[in-house]
Amino acid sequence: MKFTKIIPFVFAFILASCLPASPAAPTVPSANPGDILYQDTFAENTSGWDRVLNDGGIMDYDSGGFRILVREPKLNYWSTPEKDFGDVRVEADVTKLNGPDENRAGLMCRYQNGNYYFFVISNDGYYAVGKFIGGQALLLGHAEMQSSGFIQPEGVNHLRADCVGNALAFYVNFNQVALVQDADLAKGDVGVLAGSFDEPGVDMLFQNFVVIQP
Repeated sequence: MKFTKIIPFVFAFILASCLPASPAAPTVPSANPGDILYQDTFAENTSGWDRVLNDGGIMDYDSGGFRILVREPKLNYWSTPEKDFGDVRVEADVTKLNGPDENRAGLMCRYQNGNYYFFVISNDGYYAVGKFIGGQALLLGHAEMQSSGFIQPEGVNHLRADCVGNALAFYVNFNQVALVQDADLAKGDVGVLAGSFDEPGVDMLFQNFVVIQP
């Protein structure tokens, strides 16, 4: 049992954004199952993701992806493309560039007014599904992060989060690791996040971000 992984999300999800509130995102029209609703290879740095440089870390387009570097312990950064979706399947590749294996990186869905669902892994082999709501982070399905042999400690991990109705499914490298139920959030933005536990220097690169109609 890895007690260091028990809900350290409560440490300020100080997410990238001490940024000003954005205007309401346009609602993406409904589509057929399998249709691509949104995708970004991060080849251009003008596609709408936050570009941040401060004492806490960096978020920016870099090396054909979107890089998040967290320079402080117990801190999280996140970014969204400012969209508005209902049910979605969100996928991306994430690679640890540097820093501790005890980290967290993953996907978000249904972000709205500071609330959202998150799907994260750590490079030392743990995962979690949860929600950040009302200023608190809560894991769903378990009281702490769970171990999985599907997580690659080095190289690329392909992540997929399905947010369909009240069902939240998480896949790591094309293997389902979690399926939970929650009805608090019905729609909103999607995004990526990365964070640190006790050791700073978490450096992650996200690539091939895509949102698909489930």
